[in-house]
Amino acid sequence: MTEIPRFPMRRAEKCPFDPPPQLRDLQRDAPLVRVRLWNGSTPWLVTRHAEQRALLSDPRLSADLRRPGYPHMVEAGPEAGFSFILMDDPEHARLRRMVTAPLTTRRAQALRPVTQEIVDGLIDDLLAGPKPVDLVEAFALPVPSLVICRLLGVPYEDHGFFQANSRILIKHDVTFDERAQAGLRITQYLGRLMARKTADPGDDLLSELAQRVAAGELAEAEAMQMGVLILLAGHETTTNMIALGTLALLEHPGQLAALRAGDAELTVSAVEELLRYLTITHQGLRRVATEDIEIAGLTVRAGEGVVLDQATGNRDPDAFPGDPDRLDLRRDARRHVAFGYGVHQCLGQQLARMELQVVLGTLYRRIPTLRAAVGLEEIPFKEDGLVYGVYELPVAW
Repeated sequence: MTEIPRFPMRRAEKCPFDPPPQLRDLQRDAPLVRVRLWNGSTPWLVTRHAEQRALLSDPRLSADLRRPGYPHMVEAGPEAGFSFILMDDPEHARLRRMVTAPLTTRRAQALRPVTQEIVDGLIDDLLAGPKPVDLVEAFALPVPSLVICRLLGVPYEDHGFFQANSRILIKHDVTFDERAQAGLRITQYLGRLMARKTADPGDDLLSELAQRVAAGELAEAEAMQMGVLILLAGHETTTNMIALGTLALLEHPGQLAALRAGDAELTVSAVEELLRYLTITHQGLRRVATEDIEIAGLTVRAGEGVVLDQATGNRDPDAFPGDPDRLDLRRDARRHVAFGYGVHQCLGQQLARMELQVVLGTLYRRIPTLRAAVGLEEIPFKEDGLVYGVYELPVAW
């Protein structure tokens, strides 16, 4: 009998941008295979693009982590604080509507001038400061931090507090008490800030949530969870995409040269290709079947867990022909599943796209000689959390 492989797997040290080799082997074998999680459970792992999109749009898969059989990432995992994204309709739809308007394409584009100002200011600081410098600390982290604080109405001087606590929430190697205390600190802070905005609202998302609470449309606890979710997601994901995307481009100088010489259309395409190529949510999307589901000649039984690995879906040769393991900024990568798919796809994806477009269209043109200050083997990659990236990226020019 073939031994069931453990999930997640580690990436190969010499191929840090690629999914783990064992995952690619599983993908070649079958679109669905059994894997073993930390607690001994054996959910289905979905490895291919077509089956992932089909299942992510299937109402018979539940995102509710309270259901028996749900494939938890860790014991008492951080997902417990992630609000409505781990609920099902109609409750998921009701709560999601409360924050849809501030995160539309139109509202994200309205923040583009502010984002451009932030990016240019940080590059000015880079050019005026010492080198080498850690691009994560000096640029990749403050860009989304400043933007999300502006969106929420959080004073930027408090961003260090959020960064420290958000990292605790998404790490695997911390205790339940450490995670709970970090979540409590953030929630209590947002509660105090929202109370001030109830009395003196501004033009920001927390003020909008505060007004909904005052009007009885939203419970205070629900508003707090939404604020925590948006703050954490806004800090961690885009930060890692900026840093890891920069490293990937530096390792592919021909693609970087094309980006520098290209136009706005290529910048948009480059963002989608980097999202596909890197797929920083490397622990997979988690679901549980509420009914039997027939797919790819197999039956997922009611109550069985399902893990959808976006990294392999985004490297599926049937979905992305022409060598999906190659970074090609001119590729049509719009069908990627980096933001998920279906009713639960990432709410902040338009904001993330806008920020990445501004960064890719600015950083490498203003600093055309940007380079990594250390070898690839010296860069510390993140293998211990829900989001993949680099802890630091020393650069010079």
